Amino acid sequence: MNLSPTLILGIIIAYFAMLIGISWYTSRHADTSDFFNAGRKSRWWVIAIGMIGTSISGVTFISVPGYVNSSAMSYMQVVLGYMVGYSVIALVLLPMYYKLHLISIYGYLEQRFGTVAYKTGSAFFLLSRTVGSSLRLFLMAKVLHAFVIGPIFDIPFWVTVLVTILLIFTYTYRGGVKTIIWTDTLQTLFLISSLVLTIVLVGQHMNLGVGELISTVTSDERSQIFFFEGGWSDPKNFFKQFTAGAFIAIVMSGLDQDIIQKILTVKTLKGAQVNIFSYSSLLVLMNLLFMALGVLLFIYASQNGIEIPTKEVTKFAEGVATTASVPDTDLLFPTIAFQYAPAAVGILFILGITASSYASADSALTSLTTAWCIDFLGFGKTEVNTAANARTRRRVHLGFSAIFFVLIMVFHMAATGEVIKLVFDSASITYGPLLGLFAFGFYTKRQIADRLSLYVCVGAVLVTSLVYLVNNYLGYPILGYKFGFELLVLNGLLTFLGLLAISRAGDGNFVRR
Repeated sequence: MNLSPTLILGIIIAYFAMLIGISWYTSRHADTSDFFNAGRKSRWWVIAIGMIGTSISGVTFISVPGYVNSSAMSYMQVVLGYMVGYSVIALVLLPMYYKLHLISIYGYLEQRFGTVAYKTGSAFFLLSRTVGSSLRLFLMAKVLHAFVIGPIFDIPFWVTVLVTILLIFTYTYRGGVKTIIWTDTLQTLFLISSLVLTIVLVGQHMNLGVGELISTVTSDERSQIFFFEGGWSDPKNFFKQFTAGAFIAIVMSGLDQDIIQKILTVKTLKGAQVNIFSYSSLLVLMNLLFMALGVLLFIYASQNGIEIPTKEVTKFAEGVATTASVPDTDLLFPTIAFQYAPAAVGILFILGITASSYASADSALTSLTTAWCIDFLGFGKTEVNTAANARTRRRVHLGFSAIFFVLIMVFHMAATGEVIKLVFDSASITYGPLLGLFAFGFYTKRQIADRLSLYVCVGAVLVTSLVYLVNNYLGYPILGYKFGFELLVLNGLLTFLGLLAISRAGDGNFVRR
């Protein structure tokens, strides 16, 4: 059943009116300090719920269901590895962050190594989060333009992107983290409700009861989770993905200002740790439901003769380029939701994709502003709550909004493949130096030649990028090995070894957990 674009637009307008209302209420008495840490008065359960929306994002909402077509439910192996990573965050990283009373977590690197390592770590976060968040927003804007804005107004894609970013700026520029704690919590509740109700409604449309729905999904070959038989050359190998999942959680959450900034608004360490364990358990369940939805959508498409959207891509195998038409599985969910399923599914999809996309993007914009202001403009070393700082912070917020716009347009011209894979590929390259820096600081007593740390980190990224280009893009396995998400581990190891090469025996005068 086709859903009226006008109705969809009305839902989105009402949704944003609600977010702007919440923003006005929560930011009435907010100052620059509240923008960064919300007065450290947040309740752990509020943060735990809101973090689900931040982590899920529109990429998970659309791309994970589509990903099961090519990789079954193997992504769950990565998600299960998250649990190990979040345990490390709760028991190792959070005690140190609370002990140092950090606003920007990269302040640890300054105390442990020096100014260059500190700014290098923050710079790689800025790069990583800017690229990752832009990819997530790109996917959301792509769907919004194809199914809503484009059909109604017949406007170019860049206008849709501009409006999307301006809306995020509007409800975050005053209250910052004090506002997004509550908007993200509300958006997560919309996200969870949309996911569960969509599964139920699609199942009903297929005349499946709850028991039949579960058996239909679990009996499909795409529901396979564990892959042990492929060996280390298989990108879906359990041990590779599980290990990669642990490291992904550590760097993309524990070493990421976006996630940690909200956790540090919880008053006590114990509350923050309960937050992490509760949130990680919910995250596993949510990803399982998304992949189950993906299997269900492909079965629904097959039964109803629905063609999966396609796109033209260029692939390389041992240096030889070929062009082929491949399934654009990112568009399967919205195609079914808007054109074939009951109208209620389309409405739920709009609420879910909007909630997940903006819950991720708004906190990213806030954390990027925080990192730049604290780490590069020195807000943390002076009185934060000044009129001059408030004006500067708003300009920085606007500047990162503009960067989002430019990057999204670049991705629009160049991106191929499932966006979920692009997000993790980019993270493997840009987050690796953070993994190496923090690991070296925590687990050695050695001091480094601080001025050389930037060169070590950039060198590790260049080598990892070369490996990625040869291995994943040109199609040449290295010694018979094809890298998957564990490329991040290689990047971190190269950084660690580089730091070891420029280090000397320490004198014990450094901060540890």
